[in-house]
Amino acid sequence: MRVKLAVVGVGALGEQHARIYSELPEAELVAVVDIEEEKARQVASRYSCRSYQRYEDVLDSVEAVSLAVPTREHARIGVDLLKRDVHVLVEKPIAQDLEEAELLIQAQKKSGALLQVGHSERFNPALLAVKPFITQPKFFEAHRLAVFVPRSLDVDVILDLMIHDLDLILHLVDSPVREVRAVGIPVLTSRIDIANARLEFENGCVANVTASRVSRERIRKLRFFQPFEYVSIDFHKKEVEMVSLLDEAPGKQISERNFEIDQDEPLKLELQTFLGSIQGKKPVGGEPVACSGEEGKRALALALEVKSRAQSALRE
Repeated sequence: MRVKLAVVGVGALGEQHARIYSELPEAELVAVVDIEEEKARQVASRYSCRSYQRYEDVLDSVEAVSLAVPTREHARIGVDLLKRDVHVLVEKPIAQDLEEAELLIQAQKKSGALLQVGHSERFNPALLAVKPFITQPKFFEAHRLAVFVPRSLDVDVILDLMIHDLDLILHLVDSPVREVRAVGIPVLTSRIDIANARLEFENGCVANVTASRVSRERIRKLRFFQPFEYVSIDFHKKEVEMVSLLDEAPGKQISERNFEIDQDEPLKLELQTFLGSIQGKKPVGGEPVACSGEEGKRALALALEVKSRAQSALRE
C-alpha cells in the first residue's frame, strides 16, 4: 500500500521532500501546504499534487506529513498532527526548546502515530558504509562549513548546521557528555554564524566541532580515531578513508580499507525509512523509527548547551 502524505512548508528543504515523495513508488504525494499561496501552487504544479495554505485542510486525506516549517512552528503544528493520529517527520531541530520537544514526544506517546526527527546526515551513504566498522571512537574532529544563504535565519549556526554533527557524535559515542566548552560570533546576522565546541564524554572521548555559515567553500567532514584506526568521512563527496594498524608478524603494518559507496541521496534514504516505519518495517536496530523524538531532544539539548556556552563567552 502506498502511504498518502503531504509536505507542510515548501521552502528550499520542504520542496526537496515533495520532489522525492513524488518519485517514490511507496508514496502518494497528495498535497503541499505553505502560507505563501503562490509558492504552494508552483510546487504543487511541479509535482502533480494539490496545494493548500492551511495544513488542517489536508488532514482528512493523508496518513503522514513531512513538517518543514520554521522551527518555531514545529511543536504547535506537530502536536496537533500527532493528536489526530497523523505520522510526522519533523525536520531538525525537533523544536526551538526542550519544553516544546517534550510536548511533541508526549503527544506521540499518546497517539497511534509515529514521530521521526529529520537528522538526514545519519543516512549519508558514506556514514552507512563505515558504520559497521566503528568500534570505540576516542577523538572526533568535525567541520561543517557552508556558504551564506538567506535561509534558516530564524536559528543560529549551532541549531542550523552544527546540530548535524552533534547528533552524529551522540549517535556514535555510547557515553554521556561530561563537559561542554564553546565559542561563537555573529558575522553577517545578529545570531551566531560561526562556532566551535569542545565536548568531553564520561568515557574519555573528546570531540572538537566547528560549524560556519559564512565560509567561501562547502565542507562537511567528520574525522575520528579509535583504537588502532583512523577514519575520515566526507559527507559532501560521499567518500571514506579508513587506515588501520595491523599487528601481524613479522611486524606492524598499515592497511587502508576501500569502500564501495552508494551515491543515493541521504534525504531520499531518510524518507524511505520513514515510509517503511509507517508500513511496519523497523529500521536497523529494531526501533520503531530511525531517529526518535527522544534522540531529537537529546541532540537539541546538547546544541542548546553549546549555544549557551558560546553566548556566555561572547559576553565576557
